[in-house]
Amino acid sequence: MICGVNDSNIPYLENLLDTTIYVRGVDISYDGENRSVSQMFQSLMKRLEKLAKAGVPIAESEIFMEYQSLLTEMQFPEAEEAAASDPASLTINLGNRSVFPKSRTQKKYLEAIANSQITFAGGPAGTGKTFLAVAYSLSQIISGRKQKLILSRPVVEAGESLGFLPGDLGQKLNPYLKPLYDSMEFLISPQMIKRLEDSSMIEISPLAYMRGRSLHHACIILDEAQNTTVEQMKMFLTRLGEDSTAIVTGDITQTDLPRNKVSGLVHAMSILQGIEGISFVNFHSQDVVRSRIVQRIVDAYEKNK
Repeated sequence: MICGVNDSNIPYLENLLDTTIYVRGVDISYDGENRSVSQMFQSLMKRLEKLAKAGVPIAESEIFMEYQSLLTEMQFPEAEEAAASDPASLTINLGNRSVFPKSRTQKKYLEAIANSQITFAGGPAGTGKTFLAVAYSLSQIISGRKQKLILSRPVVEAGESLGFLPGDLGQKLNPYLKPLYDSMEFLISPQMIKRLEDSSMIEISPLAYMRGRSLHHACIILDEAQNTTVEQMKMFLTRLGEDSTAIVTGDITQTDLPRNKVSGLVHAMSILQGIEGISFVNFHSQDVVRSRIVQRIVDAYEKNK
């Protein structure tokens, strides 16, 4: 299972480790006696075997995240103790699909969500900020621990003036909330999504429509929060009611606000530090799980700042 369909993962592993890999039946070996390569190869195989035994399909993203995690441990030995704890202990079960953190930052993120009333997550696209927030929130409403999942985004492109667009609110918002739906459709069936929407257990709401509400017993996700103003962020955070959890995600380097506007995400992450019940998690390019080239693109833009 580590090798992939028709050994499709082998060329990727060879390129990653800069060595030749041989597959003989269920045995995988490598060519060479380089000590660092040997250490990495053996450690990587152990981690991939563990994932495979847990039923996780081994794709390039899984291989790369485990490789990056091992590299970090080798560079920062003091982090080994933190890495030793099993990420699978934070597994999110959603019927036929299970989700668990693929990096230490993702593990820290899920722990923060589970133990905080408000969690801010900043960092580049592809790090799992939104996906894990949706997975956690779905598990909460499906299990009955929360009554509702509310998905919100600031609709900057339309100025949040949606009345001129055709269709009902859901149809008007669909293009803006499609990334959130993509995550849900990966995790649960379209039929289940519709049932949850019809029973008002999933609600979509543009940020401006949340003014004046108090949200109780809910998981509330504010995505693309870098595009909120300071006033909008304050309004959102003060909607939080009894037994509710808010997850605020965004990338402060990708704001679409006018230049004279301060991002509500930047402002909140500055002034709310140290408040009990609020956690902050910062993702970096090393946490990107989409593909190796996405991480390289993020790194290139970081270097060109």
